Amino acid sequence: MQLDPRRILIFRTVAREGSVSGGARALGWTQPAVSQHIRLLEDEVGQALLLRSSTGVTLTEAGERLLRHADGIAGLIGSAEAELASLQEGAGRVTIAAFPSALADFVPRSIAAARAAVPGLTARVVELEPPEAIEAVLSGDADIAVAFEYDELHDDVQLARIPLGSDPSSIVLPLQHELASGAPIALEALAGEDWVAGCERCRRHLESLAADAGFTPSIQFETDDFVAVQSFVAATGSVALLPTMALRVHAREDVVVAPLADGSGRAVSLRHRHGAERVPAISTVLEALRRVWDERIG
Repeated sequence: MQLDPRRILIFRTVAREGSVSGGARALGWTQPAVSQHIRLLEDEVGQALLLRSSTGVTLTEAGERLLRHADGIAGLIGSAEAELASLQEGAGRVTIAAFPSALADFVPRSIAAARAAVPGLTARVVELEPPEAIEAVLSGDADIAVAFEYDELHDDVQLARIPLGSDPSSIVLPLQHELASGAPIALEALAGEDWVAGCERCRRHLESLAADAGFTPSIQFETDDFVAVQSFVAATGSVALLPTMALRVHAREDVVVAPLADGSGRAVSLRHRHGAERVPAISTVLEALRRVWDERIG
């Protein structure tokens, strides 16, 4: 026995309305069409479900039992419709993988904006450097990666890439440094300084810029924590190169931040699986990330 769920719901409407004609009116169908579906359902069941009379229909025992199941089916379909409608409006769960300085302010503000637009949306956040964040999206462990690159080319066609903009590098100096006026600084002017280096990719960026400027930086301290970088600068008299995004969140009062004269920095982008932008919740978060970047950072 294979029952057609659509016919069960038609039967339910007829049973609730008390007549085939009433069921047809409720469904917006013709009476013969409804009668045909009821006959086909009775053929599937192998017995009568309704007893017809001039005053309407009466349920057989089989009809009463099927009606109880029909009510459950209608309830499940109603719940599914409501849940899917909520998702269509942008609700749902989105996982974002992002690097530390993006998580310090940019990503939280973007999530807040997305949830203000769609209160039913929830977001899970994991802290990952760009290569690991991109891998998380590729493997399905994350929906969106907030990533950056310096001079590397990322033309992987497996993921869609949404460029956000540039995050320029800044020089961090101790207050007493002779160049601590806040004016743009050419990197070669700091060739003889001790340096604090950040993450591996940030260190490679510093070394690349220094090589172009004709020197090898004397890296004395290394930490991924952008607050700790400033602490080393203030305490030891060393200097550092930090992304401006990190310094927007917190800049110590006992250091001076100056723009890098050549304006170089990193390019920040979003990555997601192709087609994921059609998922309303992911689309909501992508739009919030773009909007917050344009309003606060871009």
